[in-house]
Amino acid sequence: MKFAVSLLIALIANWLLWSGHFDNAFLLGLGAASCILSVMLAWRMRIVDEEGTPAQLGIIRPFFWYAPWLAKEIVTSNIAVARIILSPVMPLRRNLVRVPTKQKSEIGRVILANSITLTPGTVSVRLEQDEILVHGLSVYGTVEDISGDMGDRICKLERCDLADKPCPDKIPPDQTSPDQPSPSTSSDAGPQS
Repeated sequence: MKFAVSLLIALIANWLLWSGHFDNAFLLGLGAASCILSVMLAWRMRIVDEEGTPAQLGIIRPFFWYAPWLAKEIVTSNIAVARIILSPVMPLRRNLVRVPTKQKSEIGRVILANSITLTPGTVSVRLEQDEILVHGLSVYGTVEDISGDMGDRICKLERCDLADKPCPDKIPPDQTSPDQPSPSTSSDAGPQS
């Protein structure tokens, strides 16, 4: 029941935010009716659960604790990608890397994959169980550099114990070398300067 209530509150807040109508009683009634009908249909279809309404993440924490940090990371990554593009040498090191996830729920893994994609220079290609396949524009260092602090923050957001899964180790040297692709990474074809 708490998921249905939280979904209803989220839908009403979203409707009010996007519609901008606060003074017309008829429109407010239609908005409320459409939100209630949507929750009733979702309840009847049995899709009102913790994934559809992530109440376990809280209402305020994702917006005031994680979102500002992610915005800072997006700006920082934008600057790093701009430096790579504007550099006369273009120090590219494109690779596909398998990044293990530490999140306990599917919504946590989806948030991590989407956060990696939102950060310029990296794209989540595939999410499979406890692993995300990530394409990086310039992959140096470790797998932990791609999802380290981001993964830890999402674990704290969903209140999971970080001790459940070990942190990923460094990528072995043969996996980061663009000349020697391995089964877990594959280097993009194309000229590199």
